[in-house]
Amino acid sequence: MKKLVKSVSIGLLIVSMSSCATIFGGPVSEYQRTKPADGEPQREVRVGALIADIILFWPGAIVDFATGAIYKPEGK
Repeated sequence: MKKLVKSVSIGLLIVSMSSCATIFGGPVSEYQRTKPADGEPQREVRVGALIADIILFWPGAIVDFATGAIYKPEGK
């Protein structure tokens, strides 16, 4: 029983420390990874994922920005 509780606790800790957009946002495109050059429009941020990162575990936002997952995919 103690192993189950410990395993569940570790699993919940890992999930709570993860970033929302990286896990639930789908695959990250090249558009999301690449920083726009001078004169190009800025990438839009996924507001829902940013709010979830701030509320649940704010360092997750750092991971989302570092991977580019926080940005919306390129519009068609």
